[in-house]
Amino acid sequence: MSHTLGIRQAQKQKTRQALLDAALGLLEEQSLSSLGLREVTRAVGVAPTAFYRHFRSTADLGVELVEEALGSLHPMIGSTVSATGDSDERITRAVNLIARHVDAYPAHVRFIARERHGGVQPVREAIRRQLARFAEEVKVALAGRPESAGWSDEDLLMLAGLYVDQMLMTASQFLEAMEGPAEERERVARTAARRLRLVGIGRHHWQD
Repeated sequence: MSHTLGIRQAQKQKTRQALLDAALGLLEEQSLSSLGLREVTRAVGVAPTAFYRHFRSTADLGVELVEEALGSLHPMIGSTVSATGDSDERITRAVNLIARHVDAYPAHVRFIARERHGGVQPVREAIRRQLARFAEEVKVALAGRPESAGWSDEDLLMLAGLYVDQMLMTASQFLEAMEGPAEERERVARTAARRLRLVGIGRHHWQD
């Protein structure tokens, strides 16, 4: 019996992931608010009623896509901010990491960029919660650095939010540059590095 249940559970998880993958593919060309569950189930080859065995609605599916797109990034963000090396080395490492992530997961990046201010409230809120978690994690990493001595918790969180926003902006710009010439990608990397340096300069003089 347990073997049979295990097979059923594996099949259920396989179908659930297929629905997520199909939705992500369809969302390359449209927003979540315009996505119909029949489109998703048709792409997977299951009956529309099967959708409700996995998700309550397309908004519920969208929230799961947010977790899939952003949930695994938490360790990466924290390790980037807390990495050793001088400021320029850390900036270069961060920009390269963002570029590699966009190359590996362009559909996820496009989904977050589009739905962050999209028309599906539960998804907007899920993205906001994830970004707030990023900011908290970055704040903790920043607090452990000697140059943060004397900073208030509120100011550290504000600085962390600036870094998170810049990372998102850079990811979106790398995404836009994917289909263009190599020079455009290099321009995005240079601009991102300059912006991060500017934030760093402001950080060093904030308490002046």
